[in-house]
Amino acid sequence: MRTTALRLLLIIILVYPVFQLNSEDQTTNYKEIAQYVTHVIAVGLGASLSKIQDEEQRIEFLRNFITPIRFYPDSTGYFYIYSYDNINIAHATQKELQGKDLSNYQDGHGNYVGKISCETAKNGGGFVEFYWQKPNDKTEYKKIGYVEPI
Repeated sequence: MRTTALRLLLIIILVYPVFQLNSEDQTTNYKEIAQYVTHVIAVGLGASLSKIQDEEQRIEFLRNFITPIRFYPDSTGYFYIYSYDNINIAHATQKELQGKDLSNYQDGHGNYVGKISCETAKNGGGFVEFYWQKPNDKTEYKKIGYVEPI
């Protein structure tokens, strides 16, 4: 069951596309893994959320669920969740973003990261590219994320 109030975003590959992936095959493999993992998690979360009526309990459940999840050999893959109105619901690595409206956030290349992701989710999901700073680092790095509605 898909909840119209939430969408699941997955940051995949992090800095890999620019610095560490050596071939198109490696990039394709990471994208396929990200898409598959995101879909499986979204389906499971949707089923679990359908049993939780209280909005605060749903948010707490989502935050607790995604926080420990890491993937890829170096544990750089993680999840975060936004509402369709660009409010960060849960973030596995940047807790300070939770509850914040990122509607007007633009990366250094002028991309409205939340708006692009939201539109992609509304259209059923897909890959998005954007730039984001690592915590404690002012440099923006290219990110590739897979977005899927919960």
